[in-house]
Amino acid sequence: MPDSISLPQPAQVWRAIELYLKVAYEGQPLPLPVRRRLDELRRQPENCFYQSSILEHDVGPGRPTVRLRLGNRHYPHMKLILDPRPVGEGYLFRADTHDLHCCPDPQSAEYEIFRELMRQNQQIASRIEQAWEAAGLPTFKSYLRDDLSGRHPPR
Repeated sequence: MPDSISLPQPAQVWRAIELYLKVAYEGQPLPLPVRRRLDELRRQPENCFYQSSILEHDVGPGRPTVRLRLGNRHYPHMKLILDPRPVGEGYLFRADTHDLHCCPDPQSAEYEIFRELMRQNQQIASRIEQAWEAAGLPTFKSYLRDDLSGRHPPR
């Protein structure tokens, strides 16, 4: 179970979910499995939010990653991820396309179709992360930008 002191408040996660869904589904109805996951997460008391069985947790040393499978309009396996910041306290939001581990062989009939799906997934993930940044939610890109600006102040 992640350290609840450094995890985002549930309200911030719900904001990230809202923006994710807006981009990922572009106003289309959410698939039933996604609606069920969100309904289950809504039933979780706020002080036990991260204990929900809907959230996947990495087990191991340090602060684990938290995952929520929300999919997108083309692919059901895309996830909202909470990654520990590389340095310091807190977590960063990330949209994981969850498609890099299973690309078909380049000679297979499915290769080009799957590559197109991967392109669409990456486009959606980028737009989700841009929406998060615009809303002030921490992403790896914003973390890097802040880290670099702290190292090299403007002249």
